[in-house]
Amino acid sequence: MKTRMSILAKSVLMCSLTVMMFSCKKEKSDTPEEKMNDSIVSENKEVKLEPADPAPEWGKSIKPEMQVVIEKLGSLGGKPIETLDAKEARMQPTPTDAVMAVMKEHNMAMPTALCDTIGKQIPVNGGTTHVRIYTPKEGKAPFPVIVYYHGGGFVIADVNTYNGGAQGLCEQTRAIVVSVEYPKGPEKKFPAAHNVAFDAYQWVLKNAASFNGDPAKIAVAGESAGGNLAANVSMMARDKKIQMPLYAVLVYPVANNDMANESYTKYAMAKPLNKAMMGWFVKNYLANEAQGADPRISLVKANLKGFPKTLIIGAEIDPLATEGKLLADKLKDADIDVTYELYNGVTHEFFGMATVVPQAKDAQALAAKKLKEAFGL
Repeated sequence: MKTRMSILAKSVLMCSLTVMMFSCKKEKSDTPEEKMNDSIVSENKEVKLEPADPAPEWGKSIKPEMQVVIEKLGSLGGKPIETLDAKEARMQPTPTDAVMAVMKEHNMAMPTALCDTIGKQIPVNGGTTHVRIYTPKEGKAPFPVIVYYHGGGFVIADVNTYNGGAQGLCEQTRAIVVSVEYPKGPEKKFPAAHNVAFDAYQWVLKNAASFNGDPAKIAVAGESAGGNLAANVSMMARDKKIQMPLYAVLVYPVANNDMANESYTKYAMAKPLNKAMMGWFVKNYLANEAQGADPRISLVKANLKGFPKTLIIGAEIDPLATEGKLLADKLKDADIDVTYELYNGVTHEFFGMATVVPQAKDAQALAAKKLKEAFGL
């Protein structure tokens, strides 16, 4: 979970490389991001990945490719996030780093990217925030637009760490993806991230045409904390009576404040996300534990009437699995058209790993199918 400072420091060495998860930032507000020479659509089919050890006690059903990534992450020397302060935590190796290391170790080639990227500072209440705009290299404008929110517990990670999911959606839907950066705790407490997420959505509505997007065809998507933010954007749009997203893709979203539920208990020691880390995220983003019951955090307690059609993607080996399924049930109770798909044998963070983990490719394909149907493609 890199800080911007650490990413910028690396850029001196890495800007000449076409790597999967990092980009080179310029000082200008509207500049090309580093080309990402990797087609997320093209998965690994030549290298058979075999774990070094037996399946871990916390995940006996783990798929071999997923276990290889988790083993590699463990070898990168990171410290437990819950033992660090936020700044230190953002410096730790990420699952993204592990995927890159696995690909390098096994000489897995990066296909040519199918989307171009550009970085832009956009206005939000109280200042600006960074977005990365992914645009399909082929196809006819105007393109539909997906506003995407990265994960990280509202405390760590950024658009670089979650490039895999955003780029995968762009490549598989042939839609523009606007990946949104947002303020994080403990520097910026709840609801700072939620407010900026909505400000960014409104900016896209007003400015989609300026980057070849179709303002009539806009959806939202997000992973983990970003799935929570994407859901909140829909609720805020409904309540403020502005244009609703056509569709929502919520990937293992933060959706409840019950850390005694089935998946929290069963996967308390899972990796890369465990119960102790979730408690640490809560402590850093929320002013107090009582805010965990706020319907903006605990989506299962929210008024979900009028929500857009939704796909919820879950990972089996994930403390958040139970609340994702509960959110799907609550949406059904609110008469929302919702699809829930649980991917077995994979962990939290798997969605952006399609070059290595087959289930990620399948999950991205399902998300793309649902989004294209919503866009009328």
